Amino acid sequence: MTTSEEPPTGDQDSSEVQDSAEVQGPAQGQADGPTPPAPRRRGRPARTDAGDGPGARERILAAARAEFAERGYDKASIRGMARSAGVDPALVHHYFGPKERIFAAAVETAFAPALDAQAVVVQGPLDSAGERLTRFVLGLWEDPVTREPLLAIVRSAVANEAAAEVFRNLVYTRLMTRIAAELTATDAQLRSELAAAHLVGVIMLRHVIKIEPLASREIDQVVAMVAPAVQRHLTGDPAG
Repeated sequence: MTTSEEPPTGDQDSSEVQDSAEVQGPAQGQADGPTPPAPRRRGRPARTDAGDGPGARERILAAARAEFAERGYDKASIRGMARSAGVDPALVHHYFGPKERIFAAAVETAFAPALDAQAVVVQGPLDSAGERLTRFVLGLWEDPVTREPLLAIVRSAVANEAAAEVFRNLVYTRLMTRIAAELTATDAQLRSELAAAHLVGVIMLRHVIKIEPLASREIDQVVAMVAPAVQRHLTGDPAG
């Protein structure tokens, strides 16, 4: 029985036969043309075309913080973050998932310096914790390096409920509850939240709305006037 396929001749070795079976080149007698691109596979993109490698995750996170700060939560896009970070959008999804998870990661990174507030409370006696906490929290907003990321978080949280939920959960679980655990007075959770509310109000008027004369008053003067109220929230007699 005959077949249309012939065994390789002496001029063609077995490796050439295997290559010709795996890769189809242009037919004999036809002009060479551009090879069509291979279909893109789903999932994590290859390193060579995604910009993956050392620091990719950090670049994405930095780009996300900038995107949220510039455009707000609603208008921020994964494509914009990927473009700024120099990666494929699929890599953003691979590291962080949907937008709300990227925002959560960006918030936690930007908010990280504020999480030391608990340590500030316990650095000395509780009867002077109000001054220490006030100076620490307001001081974060006096430094442009820490202020700008925090401003971006606040603006996004005010404008979007999903962003507000992320921020609320972080503040409650990572900050307010931990400060409350250090207080000895009754209603510790409420006290820590009232102290935070007082400080956030000062921050909003000074740095977001920028009402004078509070916006331009020296920080030491502001701390001196705010700290006694914060101290009363933390440890004072509610009926006093």
